[in-house]
Amino acid sequence: MWTELGNISRKLPGDVRVVIVRGEGRAFSAGLDLSVARGDGDSSLATLAQLSASECADRIAGFQTAFTWLRSPSIVTIAAVQGHAIGAGFQLALNCDMRVLADDARFSMAEVTLGLVPDLGGTKRLTELVGPSRALEICVTGRRMAADEADRIGLATAVVPRAELDGTVADLAAAVLAADAGAVAEIKALLAGAPLRSYAEQDRAEREAQTRRLSDLLGSGE
Repeated sequence: MWTELGNISRKLPGDVRVVIVRGEGRAFSAGLDLSVARGDGDSSLATLAQLSASECADRIAGFQTAFTWLRSPSIVTIAAVQGHAIGAGFQLALNCDMRVLADDARFSMAEVTLGLVPDLGGTKRLTELVGPSRALEICVTGRRMAADEADRIGLATAVVPRAELDGTVADLAAAVLAADAGAVAEIKALLAGAPLRSYAEQDRAEREAQTRRLSDLLGSGE
C-alpha cells in the first residue's frame, strides 16, 4: 500500500489538476495497522529499530513520499473525510490542501500512544493551521477530535452531513477546475511560501507571479 500510494504521483497524467483522497467504508483511515507494526515483517517497528540510524531514516523517508506528493504545487488536493482519521490517517488528510469533513469525522494524532512521533509530514501543516500550542496539545494527548472542533480551530475547509460529503467535494473540485489552471498553480505556490517570507519578499513573489501570468495570458510569446 505504501509503495502504491507513492507511485500514484508518477502515474498521474500531466493534465490532472485536482486529486481527491477518500476512504472506502465507514472510516477515512484507521491509521497504522498495528498487527503489521507489531509483527516481524519488513515494515514492522521492530525491524525498523534494528536498522542503522541512517537506514531507518531512509526507510521512513520512503513512507513519507506516499503522502508528501499531495503537497505538489501542480495539483490541488482535497481529503474527503468520514469517520475516523487516526494517526497516519490524520496526517494523510493534513497533507492535502483542503479537508472536507462529514459531521461524523474524528481526528486523532495517536502516535504518542505508541511512544512514537508523527513522521508522515503532518506536524508542519498542523502547526501552520492551529498554531504551535494547540498542535502540541493535539499531538501529546492523542485525543479524539470531533468534526465541529476541527472546523472551529481551522482544520476543516467545510463540515457537512455525511450524506452530502461526496456532493460537496465534487462541487469544490468543479470550482477549482473552473478557475484558470496557471493562476491556481501560482496562487498555491504563493500561499505555500508565504509563511517563510517577509512582507517585502512576499510582495516581490506576488509581483513576479503576476508578471508571469500577464505574459502567459497577454504576452507576445517572445
